Amino acid sequence: MAFYYNNKYLSLYLLIFLIFLNCQNEENVAESTTKKVVEYDMYQPSEMANLMNAMYAYNQQLKAQIVAGKTPTQLPLDLAKLHTAEMTDKNGRTPAWNSFVNVFIASQQTIIDTISNVDLKERYNASINNCLGCHKTECTGPIPKIKKLLIQ
Repeated sequence: MAFYYNNKYLSLYLLIFLIFLNCQNEENVAESTTKKVVEYDMYQPSEMANLMNAMYAYNQQLKAQIVAGKTPTQLPLDLAKLHTAEMTDKNGRTPAWNSFVNVFIASQQTIIDTISNVDLKERYNASINNCLGCHKTECTGPIPKIKKLLIQ
């Protein structure tokens, strides 16, 4: 009978110990099931970034036309929007930026000038070099991409 009493207490201690462990696991499970909601900020390009991408695409087409021996006759982009487009991160327009924009607009218009004595390839590369000149001082990120527009 003494063995039964010893086992009874041992069984009781074991049961209490298991209940104690089970209660601790439930608390951990309750904490780990709470989910944290992660919100992502989607990149929204500015009006200026969209305009620059459109100019890049247009200049790629110009390059292909010039390499193919065709002479462009129209300028489908409204380059005057460069003066009013909202810039990325609310950057301001500096006097240097304004002068670069005016020179760039003039150089883009010389590309479609059919009575110019300057070679078309040179006029086009001068326009792309104006892009590079501005981007060396204002926004340096797209310089490698712009260099690909040059006609070798």
